[in-house]
This record gives sequence, C-alpha cells and structure tokens, in this order.
Amino acid sequence: MIPELGHYALILALAVAIVQGTLPFVGAARGDIRLMALGRSAALTQAFLVIGAFLALTQAYVTSDFSVANVVANSHSAKPLIYKISGVWGNHEGSMLLWALILSLFGAAVALFGNNLPDSLRARVLGVQALIGVGFLAFILFTSNPFERVSPAPPDGNGLNPLLQDPGLAFHPPMLYLGYVGFSVTYAFAIAALLEGRVDAAWARWVRPWTLAAWCFLTCGIALGSWWSYYILGWGGFWFWDPVENASLMPWLAGTALLHSAIVVEKRDALKSWTVLLAILAFSLSLLGTFLVRSGVLTSVHAFATDPARGIFILGFLLLVTGGGLALYAWQAPKLAGGGLFQPISREGGLILNNLLLCTLAATVLLGTLYPLFLDLTTGNKVSVGPPFFNVTFVPICAPLFAALCVGPFLNWKRAELWPALVRLRAAFAVSAIAAIIAGVAVDGRATLAAIAFGFGVWLIAGSLTEFLGRVRRGRLATMPRSAIGMSISHTALGFVVLGAVATAAWNHELIRTMRIGDTAAFAGLGVRLDSVVPLQGPNYVAERASITLTRDGRFFTTLTPERRLFTVQQRQLAETSIHTNLLRDIYGTLGEGDAAKGWTVRLYWNPLAPWIWLGAGLCAFGGFVSLSDRRLRIGAPRRSRATVQVAE
Repeated sequence: MIPELGHYALILALAVAIVQGTLPFVGAARGDIRLMALGRSAALTQAFLVIGAFLALTQAYVTSDFSVANVVANSHSAKPLIYKISGVWGNHEGSMLLWALILSLFGAAVALFGNNLPDSLRARVLGVQALIGVGFLAFILFTSNPFERVSPAPPDGNGLNPLLQDPGLAFHPPMLYLGYVGFSVTYAFAIAALLEGRVDAAWARWVRPWTLAAWCFLTCGIALGSWWSYYILGWGGFWFWDPVENASLMPWLAGTALLHSAIVVEKRDALKSWTVLLAILAFSLSLLGTFLVRSGVLTSVHAFATDPARGIFILGFLLLVTGGGLALYAWQAPKLAGGGLFQPISREGGLILNNLLLCTLAATVLLGTLYPLFLDLTTGNKVSVGPPFFNVTFVPICAPLFAALCVGPFLNWKRAELWPALVRLRAAFAVSAIAAIIAGVAVDGRATLAAIAFGFGVWLIAGSLTEFLGRVRRGRLATMPRSAIGMSISHTALGFVVLGAVATAAWNHELIRTMRIGDTAAFAGLGVRLDSVVPLQGPNYVAERASITLTRDGRFFTTLTPERRLFTVQQRQLAETSIHTNLLRDIYGTLGEGDAAKGWTVRLYWNPLAPWIWLGAGLCAFGGFVSLSDRRLRIGAPRRSRATVQVAE
C-alpha cells in the first residue's frame, strides 16, 4: 500500500509542477499578483509530495519489502541498515528520485526565502524550476518508476553493488546532487532575468548565495567521491580522469567562474551577459553529467543505467534545457546594457582573466571527455583519453590561474597598477620559490615540473595569507565581511589541495610483491613482514584479513590489516584497504588474491601529503559556507516597500 501511495504522490507532484510551470508565467506577463503567488504555494506542495514519495521508497528498503522490484534488485535482508538506506539512491531509479527530491527542496527554498525578490522575478524563477521538475518527474514516472511491483515476491533480494556498500557512498551522491541541482536555481534566475530583460546588481546579489551553496555542496561531493575512490578501489590514487569524474568537475569549474563573475556584476554592473551565460552553462554541464551516467554511453564504476530509451529521454531533455536557454540568451543578451568601464589592470580585469582560464579548463575537460564518445559514434574507433592528455593540457592552464589568483585581491576596482600588488606579495613569492627549490633539490632532482607545481601550491597559501594578514594589520578584522574571510580560507585551502596532489602523484613509493606468511621486504625505509592471513565472517560477506607489520630500524612502527572480501549474494570480490596516516603521509596497503601455498599479492603505497587533498577540499567548502553566512548574502538585495515607492512618486 505504501509504495502505491509513493507512486500516487509522484503523479500528483507532476500535476502540481505543470501548474507551477505555467500559471505563474501567465501571472508575471499580466501583472496578476494572485497567479504569481500561486507559484509559491505550488512549490511547497510539490516538495511535500516528492518528500512523501521518497519516504515511501525508503520505507520499502528499510523493511525489506521485496514485492517492490527496485528493492529486490538493490537490497538484501542481511544488509546493514545504513546500506539499506543508501541503497535507496544507489541505483538508477532511486537516484533519479533523489534528484527530483532535491530539485523540489530547492524550489521550496526559493519560495520560502525569496520574499525579497520582485514578485514577477520570483514567479518566473519558480516557473522555470517547475518546468525542470516536470522533465525529471515525467522521466521517473514513464521510464524509471521506482515503485514497480513484482509478483510473486522473492524471499530475498539481490543486494547492493559491493562497491557502493561504504559510508562514503552513503553521503557522496546526496552531496553531489545538492551541487548539481543547486545550479538549477542559478539557471532559473538566468532565464527569468532574460525574460524580464534586466540584469543588475540586485540580480547578482540574489544569485550569489544560491551559486555559492551549490558550489559548496558540489565541492564536498567531489571530495567524497575522490576519497571513496582512493580507499575503496585499492589503486592508491585519488583522481583518474574517469569520464564520470570529469562530469562533476566541469560544472564545478563553470560554477567557480560564475561565482567570480557575479561579483563583477554586483560591484561594477559589468559582465552581465557573460554571467547569465555562465549560469546557463553551469546547469547544462550538470545535466550533461546526468546524461553520461544514466544513458549507458559510458562504462564506469559510477554509471548506472544502460537502457537506450532512458538515454534518449535525458539527451532530449538536455538539448531542450541547454538549447532553449542558449536560444533565449542569443535573443535577449544583446539587450542587456553593459556598464562599469574599467582598465585591463584592475580587480575586474583580474576576475575576467580568472573566468577565461576557468572556462578554458572546463572546455579542455569537456573535449577530453566527449571526444572518445564522438569518435566511437562516428567512426567506430575506440580511443582512451586519460591522465597523459589532461596532464599536458589541464595542468599548464592552472599555472597562470594560480599565479593570478593571489594578485587579484590586491588590485583596486576600475583602475590599478600591477607593480604595487607584486611588491606586497614579494615575501609570498620568496617563500614559494624557496619551497620549489627545496622540493626540486632535496626531494627529487628529476621532478622539475613537480617542484614548480609544488611552489605554486605554496604561493597560493602564502599569497592568500598575506592578503588576509594585511587586513588584520590594518585593524579591519572585526569589520571584515565574512565573504572576504571565506574567500581567504578557500584560496588558502586550494593551495593545500595542490600540495597534496603534487606530492602524492610525483613522490610516492609503491611495493607490489607476492608474499607468504613470514616473508619480509623493504619499502620506503621500512621493513615489511606478512604475519598472517585469517578468515573473517562479515554481516553479508566472507573475507580474508592480513596482518602486515611495518618496522623502522628494527623497531615496531605499525600494523596494517587489509582485507579481501567476497560478497556472497553477488559473488563479487572487493579489496578493503588499510591506511595508516599522520596527516603528512599515508601508508596504504591492500591484499590481493592468493593462498598459503603460492602466497598473496600485497600492495603497499607511501603517499606523501595525501591527507592534504581532502583536508584542503573540506576547508575549501568550509570557506564557501563561511562566505554564505555573510548577512549581505543571506538577505539578498533590499526590496523597496510600497511606502517608499509612494514617497518617491
């Protein structure tokens, strides 16, 4: 009965979304307050209905209701509760319902917290949000119904993909979707502004908090996905330039550019049409990621669906949203008058350079991701575009971006001189140069490019701290806007990400050896001994757990206990890594196949500064949330009261 109620709630939500996506537009065009106000109540109603549907599916998973086909395919009675809950979105149908849920929640948030918006703008924003919701709700109901029944109900289910049975994957998809779907709000604001023919500082003030919230969640989602890949897949790396990884990176880059571009619109009333375009592209790239994962065009540990009908539906929706948005932009953008003249050497000029480089990075990732698909479609030839391509294209573009990132905050608005800014950064430059020299000479004299990249990471930290401490010395800390504090935190944190990524990729050590019980080996200045491999019974798997002792100068250092698990329902093996960390490095071990007679394959990795990657990413998102707490962003632009308008008249 409850699954039927969930299905019925989705049908009602689709009907409400259709109303929300039509009548408020009519009201905005006619100036009808009642029709415009309908958008608010419809958005709240739609959110209530989708929440009910999501809870109905969650109840089916928690109670192991195997009369629901989706539960049968993705759950098992012996599965721990946390994975029963995460199994709700650990499949195609459930993940799309999660997308619709977050979309409806964002629409409800605009309805609740958008009281300072002009009535017509809020009505159009909610209308665009609803039309996006119509697309996804129709997709769920007609191609991906999570409430389909199966009769007779089997005694148990097939279980969740073992790769997804991990706490990191319980939080990674919701965070990622909060980022993806969050950009739908910026898209809605862009379309609404184009329909009204007005983009100004107030519009930028309204857009920034939604962009910042989406960016923060997407940062967290990408970081969680990278961390999961690092410790679950057992390959010792943190980013493989997998096409689905790239699909999350592209909207993040576009969203970062949008954040900085909106500042120029708010402060200087410039870059209006460019900012609107970025708002459209950020959400379009989010939908592109959805298409890549859900269409079956990719084979990846991240991909779910392989049904061509679903892929065609999503592709059509992607073309409609992106094509419609770009067509409206081409028609209306020339009418957006520019303003705020400025010199190339200025704060505005620095932000424009930032935008150009970020968009170039996004275009590079887009090319490397789609080119193999396009070539396979047109010629049937299969090529692989992986780390070598991105290392020689993406990384060099980051260099001028990082170089300019610390200089920009020292430039004045409208007109500035470059030399005084460089003088104020001389200590930061000296520290970064010394760090690069030390890395190149003392660490590895052959890794010159890695040493230079390491210097750029130090430059980001030292330059950002120089700007922040300069404000403190001028006695402005108490009055410093939280948005400025958050910016300093995020820019500094990016330096930690760069340092961790460079050190882990360039200066790691690896040991791969077949070892029997009692065998020893040398690794990164440590002694290694395989002490035992014992059987282990888990809640829904059987495993072998190794005990690997590491010694330094003959003295005990630590013990690693990696496992090799066999999930009995799926008959699938999965490595469970063991990591010893002290925040300056990770010692990372995995256990491969083998037996007592032939020995087991043991893999060990020494990854210097690896924890800094995720520490930096977390601080980067934290800086964004600090900025979001700035009252100026939370309240948005002031709205004129009727009394004020009457006095002015």
